[in-house]
Parts: sequence; structure tokens; C-alpha cells
Amino acid sequence: MAKKKTTKKSAAPLKSTSKKSAVGSDSLLGLPAKSFLTVRKAKGAEARTGKRAFIIALGSRDAKKTKTAIRGHLNAWQTEQFAKNDAESVFYQGTQGPIVILRPPTSNASAGTLPRSSYARLRDHAGQALVQMLSFKVDKLVLEFHELGVEEEHGALVGLEIAAYSYSENRPESAKARKKLPTVLIKDASDDLTDARMRESLRLGHSVNIARHLVNIPGGQLNPRTYSDAVEDLFKGSATVSVDVWKEDRLRKENMNLLLAVGGGAVEQPRLVRMSYRPKNTNAQPIAIVGKGITFDSGGLDIKPSSAMRWMKKDMGGSAAVVGIMRWAEQVGLPVPLDGYLSLAENSVSSNSFRPGDVITARNGLTIEIHNTDAEGRLALADALDVAVTQSEKPSCVIDLATLTGAIKVGLGADIAGLFCNNDVLAETVFEAGADRGDLCWPMPLFQSYKSLLRSNVADYANASDGFAGAITAALFLEFFVKDIPWAHLDIYAWKDAAGGPYAEGGGNGQPVQALAEFLTRVALGGAEWA
Repeated sequence: MAKKKTTKKSAAPLKSTSKKSAVGSDSLLGLPAKSFLTVRKAKGAEARTGKRAFIIALGSRDAKKTKTAIRGHLNAWQTEQFAKNDAESVFYQGTQGPIVILRPPTSNASAGTLPRSSYARLRDHAGQALVQMLSFKVDKLVLEFHELGVEEEHGALVGLEIAAYSYSENRPESAKARKKLPTVLIKDASDDLTDARMRESLRLGHSVNIARHLVNIPGGQLNPRTYSDAVEDLFKGSATVSVDVWKEDRLRKENMNLLLAVGGGAVEQPRLVRMSYRPKNTNAQPIAIVGKGITFDSGGLDIKPSSAMRWMKKDMGGSAAVVGIMRWAEQVGLPVPLDGYLSLAENSVSSNSFRPGDVITARNGLTIEIHNTDAEGRLALADALDVAVTQSEKPSCVIDLATLTGAIKVGLGADIAGLFCNNDVLAETVFEAGADRGDLCWPMPLFQSYKSLLRSNVADYANASDGFAGAITAALFLEFFVKDIPWAHLDIYAWKDAAGGPYAEGGGNGQPVQALAEFLTRVALGGAEWA
């Protein structure tokens, strides 16, 4: 990739531009609208009393320093066993309570150009440790940081907040009581881990959980109407975020015929949700983030087989990430204006469903032949992208997030998003932000010759093609709708098939909220260097 200009890294919390906090709903479809955990630095002797569990995070494997850090926590046989153990995370039922000891890996060898960042390592281990500790029902979780940097401390706190979430406890009308969460008391942290930085960590973790929660809600409960209503409630009365919902009449007036076609077969008609975040005292161009919001995808008349349809409530994962990012920006006072767009529809089967062979005129005037009704996400995104790039307040860049193709998962798996971009500097900034946050993406080619695969004899283009390069042709289709604005497309999975790391259960994973939060933080500190 082309070498980009140097960007500053986030070493301090973002300073809020507004003293007024959000005053919207106190929950989002069953999820509390604030962080789960209470975290503070330990005062006096409070970390030495009560029913406690411990996480000791070490910055080195130095034997003398390790012995000092764990003194008094282990029995003699445990200490001897620990000295022979090379694992990064070790659990014991210690002398003062359950304890997890975290330490660096034995080797610094990197995995090519996607090494595991120290932030991600502490996030995953600390989150997993909390999941282990919850069964002991302790009152206090004492978290000791020994010779760690603020980025590692930040990652650990984000991981703890992510791990505190369970859909079964927070689903709408849940009868299951929420588990008891311990107060987190921090000892021996770096001077850079201020109260403000701790709050920022919890807010980022909670924003990831917002995206996870929305993905987890069944399609029978989350549809374009209930989804848009919930977003309006979440930001009601906000000092910095306004929400405008375009319903069917407005969509027709705007000639958003692709989105209308995708949602035409469902009882609840499609909607476009526009969220504008405007901090005070900035004249910067906004960044537009567009999310695919197919609340359930049957495949339409080109219906999916049952195995492929099972988890299609997650097909709005891109839009869920946009909601999480907008909430994060509002709460931390991001000094960068944002426009968020949720393109919402249910791709259903009825007498009103759009058909293979139909020719539909997009908002930007292109005519599109429907080759396959299961290639619906790009249609919903296309009209929304055109809205984003034709605003009078032109965005400095536009980023779309979408569970768009199975083809990208074949190539990159579940944990790595495909990154398509028409600007090298923007691409590298997004890529590096994802690598630093363990919220990974990999650059993919916008190979222009493959546009020939989208040719149509009866329209300007077809919405899909058969055969190879499915992720690339999907991205090339979206490129028709972004004009000359710097644009990045993240083809994501938005789902975790099983519990692991900070995820106490399978389900929505919040991809790529952490990556974009770091990307936007870099923009705030260094400006839009691709412009």
C-alpha cells in the first residue's frame, strides 16, 4: 500500500466539547443506555477487604518483578507450578480469592502484517478473566497493572465492559435477572490512566455492546419501524445528535427506488435513518458512515436455503455498528462532525417482492437490472450512499459498513473484514486503526476490469453476477454511487459463532466499532489527511 502521511496516535482521552450529556431513553430495547461496570482507582484499604477476585496484568516476564507482583496470592505449590507455566493467562484459586495472572507472550514474532496488538491482547485476556470470575459472585474485582502502558490498560477496561454483556439478560422483556457485577478497583496503573480515560474505555466497550445487542434481537422484533423508533429514543434530547427518519413517502419523493424495492415485500416498509452529530466549535467537514440495515434477509424470491437463512437477523450488523459509533462519538465528545445513515429494510417474500429481471432506477439515475434478489444489501446501500455524497455539506469521506457477501468470508474468515477503498491514504488509516484495535480488516482490490461482469443488456448495470470475485463485484457496484469522494467499504461478518475472549456468548460481535473509533480519534488528532 502507498505510504501515508504520519498520523498521531491516541494517547489521551478525547475532550468533550459539550457539558450537556445525552438525555434520551435509559435503555435500548432492553440494553441499559450506560456502561455496566463501575470502575475506579482503589482508595485506602478497600482493595484489601471483602469478597474479592484479582486480575494481575504484568508488563514483563522478569522473574523478580513477577514474584513481587504475585506475592501473597498463591500457595507454595501454585507458585512453583506458575514458574513452569508459559501461558499468557493463568487462573488459580489463590489464597485471597480467585486470581488470573496475565503476562506478555514468550515470543515477539508477528503474524505477518497483522500482529496481535497489545491493546487487543489485554482486551481479550481481561474480558475472558471477568467471564471466569463471575461464577464466584465476588463484590470486588481488584485489577493490578504492573508496568503497562495506557493503551494496554485501555484495552483491558474495554474487554471487561464487553464481557459484562449477555443478551439473555438484556433482551427485551427478559425474565432473567442480570448477573451481579463486581466493582472494579484499579491498583498500580500508569499516571496516564485518568478518570476520564477510564470513562472513555467503558464508553467504547458499551458502544461495542450496543452494536452487539441490536444484532442479537430477532428479526420478528427488530424491523425498520421498531429499529428507527429505538434510535430516535436513544438520542432524544441529545445536545449533539439529531435524528431524522425518512419513511415511505419521503423515500418515494427522493426516488430511492432500490431501497423501496428491497423492502417492498415486507409488512413494515423500509426507512432511512439519518443521524447528524455536530460538536460545538468546529467547522470541519463531516465524515459520513453508512450502514446496511437488512433487519432480516430471506433472500427474497431467490430464497436462501434454511442453513443460510438461520442467522440472517444479523444482516443489519453494519447499521448496528453505525449506531454504536454515533453513541460513542456523542459520549466522548468527538470533535469531528459525523453523519450516520441506516438503510433499513426487510428482504421478504410476498406478492409485492421485487423479481429477478426487474429494472429499477436508482436515486442517482442509473438503471439496475435485478440479477439476484439475494444481492439486496448493495441495493439498499446504493441509494443511501447517494444521499450521503450529495448533501450540501459535502463529507470529507464516506465509509460504508455491510454484511455484504459470503465470498469475503471464504477468503478472510469471520474475524477479518474486507477493505475496499478508492483512496490509498484513507485505506491505510482505516487499516492501521483496525490493526491497533484488534478489529481487523485487509485491503482488497477494486479491480476495474471486473465491472464488465455487471453488464446488462437491458439496463446500465446488473446488481450481481454469477461465478468468481463476488466480494469485488459487490464493491465495484457500490463504487457507482460514491461519485469522486474518498470512500471505504468494509465487508464484515458482524457475528461470533461461539463464546471466546471477552465474549461471554456467541452472537453479535460489534465489528468494526473499535476500529472506527480509533480511526476517528486519529482524524480528530491529525485531521483528514486524505483530503
